[in-house]
Amino acid sequence: MSTKPIHIVGGGLAGSEAAWQAAEAGVPVILHEMRGARGTDAHKTDGLAELVCSNSFRSDDAETNAVGLLHAEMRLANSLIMSSGDANQVPAGGALAVDRDGFSDAVTARLEAHPLITIVREEITGLPPADWDQTIIATGPLTAPSLAEAIAAGTSSDALAFFDAIAPIVHFDSIDMTTCWFQSRYDKVGPGGTGKDYINCPMDKAQYEAFVQALMDGQKTEFKEWEGTPYFDGCLPIEVMAERGPETLRHGPMKPMGLTNEHNPEVKAYAVVQLRQDNALGTLYNMVGFQTKLKHGEQVRIFRMIPGMENAEFARLGGLHRNTYLNSPTLLDPSLQLRSRPGLRFAGQITGCEGYVESAAIGLLAGRFAAAERLGRTMTPPPATTAFGALLNHITGGHLVSHDEPGKRSFQPMNVNFGLFPEIEAPRVEGKRLRGKEKTIAKKKAMTGRALADCRAWLGLGPVAQAAE
Repeated sequence: MSTKPIHIVGGGLAGSEAAWQAAEAGVPVILHEMRGARGTDAHKTDGLAELVCSNSFRSDDAETNAVGLLHAEMRLANSLIMSSGDANQVPAGGALAVDRDGFSDAVTARLEAHPLITIVREEITGLPPADWDQTIIATGPLTAPSLAEAIAAGTSSDALAFFDAIAPIVHFDSIDMTTCWFQSRYDKVGPGGTGKDYINCPMDKAQYEAFVQALMDGQKTEFKEWEGTPYFDGCLPIEVMAERGPETLRHGPMKPMGLTNEHNPEVKAYAVVQLRQDNALGTLYNMVGFQTKLKHGEQVRIFRMIPGMENAEFARLGGLHRNTYLNSPTLLDPSLQLRSRPGLRFAGQITGCEGYVESAAIGLLAGRFAAAERLGRTMTPPPATTAFGALLNHITGGHLVSHDEPGKRSFQPMNVNFGLFPEIEAPRVEGKRLRGKEKTIAKKKAMTGRALADCRAWLGLGPVAQAAE
């Protein structure tokens, strides 16, 4: 049995998870991380798996939400990212949110302590040498330009790119809680939460309209060299959403539904800005959905127009960076291996998935694929009925028909969602067909039940023991 190591380039969520999975399979790993030798425009620390945008892993509902299902599958697969997230959660309603520093510290400590993992702080500026054999590139959306150019040249294909924006973080003690109140939408209680996990800042119609106008008029950071680069709809800057129409924000991140102002219950807010706890101490809160490319001075001026944030102090202001990803359906095989170079795999956001959990999940799969190959074993891809399989199929074979250029196929980043799964019939209740919302929920539950059973079988875990009658 060969003990030659697997090389992994990039110590973000995908690279960290890939390293863990390969090492847990008994294969030595050398993890190459640039930070520590050279920084990036978005990272603030040298910690592995640093979260540069939100601190939320999104919904933890494994019954009716696709990302919650992916959480559950990753937990079944001994995910380092999920176990570290669970150990460092902060209240966030129905979502799993984490203390970003505690989470990164936990991932870093466990990788550093693993006897089969060696961490090397260095920048890899080109495609890995052939003698590295099994290699995973997991450099993410902030891939260094020199490596991105080498990947593009090595694949004979231009990498695609899109903008990604970062939301501001506010000091809790600078928020006026005589105006704002704690409440989760519809009082929903999530992991580690109480149903009062968000700070809510209410606006009346006049305040909302003035705020939207200020967002549109505010000075933005311009990146002329990035002109023509599309935004990813899941992470649009707040001012770009505002430009799509005056009601866009109050039907998006500023929607008031499910919220009642405890200071004035009789008056319904026209719009609400929500802030979510960002660290375990509860001293920092991030502005939900407020990714932005506004200049820093403009952010302070405009965001202090929000009721309750007139004296807000910001621990971090928003920013903008460019994400790079491959045309993966053309370039990668179902094991995430570059078709033109066996042994070289890609993982994480550079493959065209979107989101922390999705990125880590693809790292998990890449690590397992590489380890199996190193050990001379055959590993079948996860079933398409699982969240793992649905996401992998989108990356390596799922792409949309372009309506602008008939016959041409285009590939765009995607969060995991039920639209990526094979169809399933909604179960009948007492022989009757369900309709409307009941049918939708029943169908989702049937999908997640099938997925978890198929995932357990794929992992060799066997079915869940049934409770005695």
